[in-house]
Amino acid sequence: MKTEEQTLVEHLTDLRKVLIRSLLFFIACFALCLFFINRLIPMLANDHELVMLGPLDVIKLYTGIAGSISLGLSLPFISYQVWLFVKPALTDKESRVSLMFFPAILFSFIGGLGFGFFIIFPAIYQFLMLLGESHFAMMITAREYFSFLLMSTIPFGFLFEVPLLLLFLTTIGIVTPAMLSSLRKYAYLVMAVVSALITPPDLFSQILVLVPLIGLYEIGVVLSKIRFKKLKAVQDSPSSEI
Repeated sequence: MKTEEQTLVEHLTDLRKVLIRSLLFFIACFALCLFFINRLIPMLANDHELVMLGPLDVIKLYTGIAGSISLGLSLPFISYQVWLFVKPALTDKESRVSLMFFPAILFSFIGGLGFGFFIIFPAIYQFLMLLGESHFAMMITAREYFSFLLMSTIPFGFLFEVPLLLLFLTTIGIVTPAMLSSLRKYAYLVMAVVSALITPPDLFSQILVLVPLIGLYEIGVVLSKIRFKKLKAVQDSPSSEI
């Protein structure tokens, strides 16, 4: 009983260290983003004419942008801290495979942000602006613009992790390509809901987001099939190493 209590205390202590390190790293990234906020704003605004409705909106806007970017920058570090915490409960194979995925997680997240920023956001924004300008004089506040920008980019950073997640789950034996194929219709339904949540309520925007999401899932299925075949070949050849 005493040993179990000591083990629980040790786990809680390790979890506390993970939370503190992650929080400190996030705060450091947040401070760095605020320091360079005057350079970040023009890059993100992309020469659009924006207005502010009040002095407090400036503070809310700066902290919101800095916080969102800091979360993205902190993601690899936080993921690594979580991996260190759960590592004792993983097998050697799971530990080795999960560690190999960290660089891919970072690049996939950056790729998702780039896809949202350079493709999805401009397409939807221009469509909605043209739609509004046909009847109204459009005046966009900075708060609305950046809220829409973040909503159109950050989710893609996480959604681009889907192929890697499916590949990882296949590698450790939790899912198979056949399972992913059988769940395809349910996955499409979930992605349709996600696209409806992160886009304005118009069919064009939802389709523009839904199509890449379906593509990401299908890429994950293809990667799962490739990995599954390699694992099958290794099982047939015990002398080979994964």
